[in-house]
Amino acid sequence: MTKKLLEKWQKILSDIKLIPLLIGIGAFFVAHVLTFFQLNGQFLYKSFVKHEWAVAAAGVILSFFYIWGTKYTVEAFSGLLWPGRFIGFGVGMVVYAIMVSYFFNEGINLKTLTSLILATGLVCVQVFWKA
Repeated sequence: MTKKLLEKWQKILSDIKLIPLLIGIGAFFVAHVLTFFQLNGQFLYKSFVKHEWAVAAAGVILSFFYIWGTKYTVEAFSGLLWPGRFIGFGVGMVVYAIMVSYFFNEGINLKTLTSLILATGLVCVQVFWKA
């Protein structure tokens, strides 16, 4: 039984291209951190309110990180789009939870923890479940 399970995991992991997956996750991470500041910086820094147009224009730059995240996660999964979408979502949920907790002292309650576990589950389904 253990040998069968090991072989199954080796097959799953061998189908995923690891380097593009890591680059994609990294790009999504940067995109979500920048998006967090773009949207919530107005509550942290007066300059974000004063220079609203500049903050909005920064969206052009941060969009490239979403494009790259999508590009590399699709490559990692041999052209499949859904896994990359859920990975981007999962990374965003984790980044947002950590940053809201850190910058706004909104702790992670049971409801948020449950959402994070579900987000992690969605990512795991896309990464490890082969149809």
